[in-house]
This record gives sequence, C-alpha cells and structure tokens, in this order.
Amino acid sequence: MQKKSHLHLLHTSLSHFPPKGMEAPANITIKGILSLLMQSIDDDGTKRNKEKSVISLGMGDPSAYSCFQVPPVASQAVAEALHSHKFNGYSPTVGLPQTQRAIAKYLSGDLPYDLSSDDVFVTSGCTQAIDVALAMLARPGSNILLPRPGFPIYELCAAFRGIEVRHFDLLPQNGWKVDLAGVEALADHDTVAMVVINPGNPCGNVYSYRHLKEIAETAERLRILIIADEVYGHLAFGCNPFIPMGVFGSTVPVLTLGSLSKRWIVPGWRLGWFVTCDPSVSFRKPKSVERIKKYFDILGGPSTFIQAAVPRILEETGEVFFKKTIKVLKQTSDICFDRMKEISCITCPHKPEGSMAVMMKLNLSLLEDISDDIDFCFKLAKEESVIILPGTAVGLRNWLRITFAVDPELLEEGLARLKSFCKRHTNQQLGS
Repeated sequence: MQKKSHLHLLHTSLSHFPPKGMEAPANITIKGILSLLMQSIDDDGTKRNKEKSVISLGMGDPSAYSCFQVPPVASQAVAEALHSHKFNGYSPTVGLPQTQRAIAKYLSGDLPYDLSSDDVFVTSGCTQAIDVALAMLARPGSNILLPRPGFPIYELCAAFRGIEVRHFDLLPQNGWKVDLAGVEALADHDTVAMVVINPGNPCGNVYSYRHLKEIAETAERLRILIIADEVYGHLAFGCNPFIPMGVFGSTVPVLTLGSLSKRWIVPGWRLGWFVTCDPSVSFRKPKSVERIKKYFDILGGPSTFIQAAVPRILEETGEVFFKKTIKVLKQTSDICFDRMKEISCITCPHKPEGSMAVMMKLNLSLLEDISDDIDFCFKLAKEESVIILPGTAVGLRNWLRITFAVDPELLEEGLARLKSFCKRHTNQQLGS
C-alpha cells in the first residue's frame, strides 16, 4: 500500500497544478516531488534496489559533485567577513550598501547603461526575488504570463498573491523560443508582466539577441513589463552568448532576478538580487520604490557576513574558474544529448546550450505498462535507483527534465540505467 500511496499523492498533487485560488496543494514544488521519488526508493526493499546507489538527475545542485568547486576566493571572502566580527548584526533590509554597489557594478558590465545601488535589492536567493516581484505587481484581477514549460515556484507565488496565471508556450522545435503570437493573444489590460527565463530552466536554451529584442518589443507593445529570471546567467556554452534582458531596459522596464547560486556553485548561501533595469524610469517611480522598500522591511534577507563577502566574490573570481565550469557543463550536456540518441522512446528536440537541465520527450507508445511521465519516473526510481523529474512538474505532460550538472561518470552510469529501464519496458511487438 505504501508504494501506491506515493504515486497516488504525486498524481493528485500534479493534477491540480498550477494551483487555483489561494490554497496550493502539497508536494507540487520540484523539491517536494523529488522527495517523494527518493522516498519511494527508501521504501522499496527489493534486492535489486539495495544493490544500486541512488543517482539523482533531478535536482539542479552542482555543489553535490566533485567536478564543480566553489572558487577559493569566495570561501576566503566569507571566512574573512565572518572572522572580522564586523558583520554579526542586522544589515539594512534592502541589503548592505557595499553589496548593492557591487551587484550594480557587476550587472552594469553587460548593459549599455549603468545601474545604481538604488536599483538593487539583496534577497535570500532567487526564490525570494521571485516572491518580491510578484508581491509588487499583484493587484485585484491581475494576471501574469508564464512560460510553459517553466519553473513552478512562479505558479505557487502567483497563487498566494491572488494573481491569475496564463501560460504561453515555448516551442521545442524552434529552440524553445517564446510563442510571441501566443503572448499577444493572452495579454489584456489586466496583464502585469511576462516572465522570461534565460538561460532556460528547464529547457537548456539560450536566447539570441534578436529573439530577446522581439520579446522586448512585444512587451512594450502590450504595455507590460518583463521579469527576467537570470539565475543561470552566463552559463552558456552553445552558439548564443548570454545576453541579459536588461539590455532592452530602455524599450521596456525589466525586473532582473539573479543570484550567486549557480554560477558560483553556492546554492546554499542564499544570496540573490532583485534589480530594476529601467533607465527610462517608467516603472521605478518614487512611490514604487518606497513600496518595495517597505516590503523588504518585513523580509529576512541573506546573512550579513555573506552579503559582506559579495564585493570581493564578484570582483576577484577569475575567468579560469568560470571557463572550467562551462567546460564541464558542455561535456555533461553532450553526454546527455548523445546518450539519448540510443534510447528510442526518448527524444531531445533541441540540444542544450546553457543552464544545467534539458527537456526530453517521452514516447509512451513504444513502452508497455507505463501510463505517463509520473509513472515512468516512479518505476525508474524503484527499479534503477535513478531519479529524474517528470515533465508534468514543469508544465509538460509526458516529458522528462534531466539535470546534467553531475559528475560525468555518474551521469554515464545513470543514463546507462535509464537505457536498461527503457529497454526492459519496451513494447516487444514494436521492437527496441
């Protein structure tokens, strides 16, 4: 009965996703779903299960693997700030001034204008920045445009803020570009913003300058601002370089969200930012700024000593470190893409070019005794001790999200087990 209950709980939770109204069902976060999958392995007492160590290709936490290292300067900067005993008290609610200045300088390096420290609000990771953005935009009857597939935290935050969610499609056969015609059809006078995640989670895409310009012009025409989720900023290894949405801040107001988490391999440090990229000052008006500041008065930001380390981290981390991270991600993304070609029931419509994850299409017609992507992931976890995320969790049923920010050897082993699982469940009448 225990095995059935986990699968039933996950199906029940995801069948109500995205959440309606103000009450969000349990276990619809990525962490919640992955926890259920892990729990199903723990509850399975089969010999086959016990003989295999768990390989998780579901959580984007590169810090868990030896091929990804924190830059020494980052650890040194944190230790120095802590041991100085100067940063044991509260920081200003919007962040330490030196932290704001450092983030503004760091982001301005990629923009055609300079940000000021007043444009920067320091948050507890990018998740808190998402909550701030939606809290500031919420109003009675408002709606927000979210990408499908996307990051489910946006749906949760919107539900708690009473904001209606409307999904626009990302087009898998076109590099996961935004369906701009769909955006125009969805927007109305109550639309407050659209979310653009670039580099893409969960798709692994990186948008070109031209496409970002088209997005900005569409948003300007619709008179809505853009929330630019750039938590994977600069993690690009394909044809397109990373270009921040803030480049088009003069066309349309942009709220840029980001963090140290991915680029510096420190997700547990919870250091993020909420930044207004609005050189035309169409959004960043005194009343809006005051409202944001008041909201930050009730938030708990990152630890003061972590904030104090940020200027040195941003200024002194060398290019060698970044290039090494990109090299590993390129290697593991290639492994993931190439191994999928050997599995007939899984296809990858677009080779990953950035971030740490990729979406794969599941062909259920080639499988037997697999009902959908959730069933697939539960049975894979039980039989092979491999965890991947069902696509339903990010908005695409019968797709899979695979994280490739993993040691290459472990990734190879995990994908080999995935191949064995698919072969074992292949409909024999159709062949392998």
